Amino acid sequence: MFKKILIANRGEIALRVIRTCKEMGISTVAVYSTADKNSLHVRFADEAVCIGPPKSSDSYLSIPRIMAAMEITNADAIHPGYGFLAENADFAEVCKEYGVKFIGPTPWMINQMGDKITAKETMIKAGVPVVPGSGGLVLDVTHARKISKDIGYPVIMKATAGGGGKGMRVVWNEKDLEDLWHKARQEAKASFGNDGIYIEKFIEEPRHIEFQIVGDQHGHVVHLSERECSIQRRHQKLLEESPSPFLDESLRNKMGKAAIKAGKAINYEGVGTIEFLVDKHKNFYFMEMNTRIQVEHPVTEEVIDHDLIKEQIKVAAGIPISGKNYFPNGHAIECRINAEDPYNNFRPSPGTITSFHSPKGHGVRVDTHVYAGYTIPPYYDSMIAKLICKAPTREDCIKKMQRALDEFIVEGVNTTIPFHKKLMQDPKFRSGDFHTGFLESFKLED
Repeated sequence: MFKKILIANRGEIALRVIRTCKEMGISTVAVYSTADKNSLHVRFADEAVCIGPPKSSDSYLSIPRIMAAMEITNADAIHPGYGFLAENADFAEVCKEYGVKFIGPTPWMINQMGDKITAKETMIKAGVPVVPGSGGLVLDVTHARKISKDIGYPVIMKATAGGGGKGMRVVWNEKDLEDLWHKARQEAKASFGNDGIYIEKFIEEPRHIEFQIVGDQHGHVVHLSERECSIQRRHQKLLEESPSPFLDESLRNKMGKAAIKAGKAINYEGVGTIEFLVDKHKNFYFMEMNTRIQVEHPVTEEVIDHDLIKEQIKVAAGIPISGKNYFPNGHAIECRINAEDPYNNFRPSPGTITSFHSPKGHGVRVDTHVYAGYTIPPYYDSMIAKLICKAPTREDCIKKMQRALDEFIVEGVNTTIPFHKKLMQDPKFRSGDFHTGFLESFKLED
């Protein structure tokens, strides 16, 4: 087992990793930018190293600075969290060269799943259902027209190196294709330095349902059931839950088997997520794989009573997994509490928190790195907390979440708490009748 782990991240996920490490008797090293010197992950780590100014490229994305922090603290493993360098194959390769364990998959595995076209080809070979599409990069507008006509409109253009909704355009008819083709390529180039585009059939009214998997160094891969992630705004998740109100036992078993096939196709090592689109007829298609821990991992932890960060660390240390699949016991919902103004198009709301009270009680969990007096910097993601509730049934869980949201006090900045309160009251959400386009017609105020 590792003696000291450096957490190459910030905020709540860094604090989350520190907590598990302490329970496992492992020393921790926090890294931080000057903007994060007062964050709780810095305070509660055994050691902390400042790695640069607020700009991410000069701190949390700087591989040389993180490796320097590793050297001076003599850490023997690095946990990347999510975001930043978590899915950076070059970073994993540098860790390997330095003889420090990257707590995650190998560089090859990251590359195999990081490029969406390569990932899709891998899934086809493994027998995992995929969305009909171009089967590779689309070369030009003429090629795009032919592919789109063969697939049938509507289609969606996607950046091969993409994520977070960047470089994506839905094309409903041929007359709009050329304009949207150029816009997708320009955005992809600006966001990822790669203007490669591929085309897929656009699935109308889809559900976004993902399966948590774990693979060890001994060839075993299991699934830990699913999470429903269809409540999204501009392809960014706002709420997740487990189990999905859309899946029945038969579909859950089919998707679970497909998720295991996907993991075994690359002999996956570590904790990862297989993301699927599921249409209204309950056909499911592989979308992508995230080769890291997810923001929403607590909902899975709550319904299977399992510490996924601990599982990550054990797998990285070479310890075999149990070899059994897990299924939900009860229901869990996670609301992402962002420092954003939901009444003003979710505009970011950095600033100083003047008052902070987190809800408590049976079945209520809050993962956060903030407190009263903490100043939210404007340089990073706006999420300041995750509120997770667990109850025997989905209906009970929604009621518990309503109570917890009423107790959640954050003053000094705007947050998404009012949005989540309204969502909990929405009849369609409460009945489970929603899809990824649900929020397009959702109104915060009547």
